[in-house]
Amino acid sequence: MIKLRRVAILAPLLCAAFAWAQTPGAGPAANYPARTVRVLVGFAAGGGIDAMARFYSQKFTESLGQSFVVDNRAGATGNIGAAFVAKAPPDGYTLLMTSTVHALNASMFANLPFDPVNDFAPISTVATTPDCIAVHPSLPVKSLPELIALAKAKPDGINYASAGTGTLMHVGMELFDSMAGIKLGHVPYNGAGPSTIAVLGGQVPVLSTGLGSVLPHAKVGKLRLLAVTSAKRTPLAPEFPSVAEAAGLPGYEALTWVVLLAPAGTPPAVINKLNAEIERLQRVREVREQLANQAWDAYRDTPGAVADFIKSEIVKWNKVIRAAGIKAE
Repeated sequence: MIKLRRVAILAPLLCAAFAWAQTPGAGPAANYPARTVRVLVGFAAGGGIDAMARFYSQKFTESLGQSFVVDNRAGATGNIGAAFVAKAPPDGYTLLMTSTVHALNASMFANLPFDPVNDFAPISTVATTPDCIAVHPSLPVKSLPELIALAKAKPDGINYASAGTGTLMHVGMELFDSMAGIKLGHVPYNGAGPSTIAVLGGQVPVLSTGLGSVLPHAKVGKLRLLAVTSAKRTPLAPEFPSVAEAAGLPGYEALTWVVLLAPAGTPPAVINKLNAEIERLQRVREVREQLANQAWDAYRDTPGAVADFIKSEIVKWNKVIRAAGIKAE
């Protein structure tokens, strides 16, 4: 009787303890973050991903009570920073802010020092923005169909500038070429700034770059924006058609997305806490407006959905990269 009574007393306690352990936020994650969190960026300070990392790091610092500090580890098209995070302790104190390049690198590099899928635990997407196709006003085209027609009339006679070999601006145009049945010559530059300057100066007639780089020039007539590369028109610039709409190419999309990742094995409670904080922040009108002013659309998704999306992007761009024979430089 004594033994049975002891079991009867302990059973509810054990059940309560188990339930507490399964509660989100229980255990070490309940006090997360308890110290400074590093947010790795695989690119130099001053770029778009760096700016996004600093924006969210500041917001996290203000709301979560601990410092979130951006750590730039530039090199190898973002792979140095990604490799560092992949090997970091999975405790939530070393994170990676990266972008579409994470999916492109999976096909661009033969021997990555990490697995772009299995070595990371997605937290959330934080923002998206389309690229765009624009032309110098001297080029006699006012629409994407007219550009396609001119390219067909002058095979290999029209060039476009991009931010560099293997960038989304390059790979996205390869997809456009293949779907439109044309071949534009690629002129790679070292970044979006130099490529935009080249087209503004009339050195190259066509530009493939981020929407934010073109909008100011399009508004004053220095560049003619033909289409954005999102699947549909973007609320960031709804007056411009998508490539799919303008050129009658259903299914075309080349979207720049930014995600926050943690090392694989990071406690789900930590992942969910950060995901929930991103969702809370994006409900704040000022946050959405701040991002929109930089041509970014606030976007958040569940960790599982982000994982599936990254996998699908790797598969999609692998086909384009292989077909075009693009290799990392």
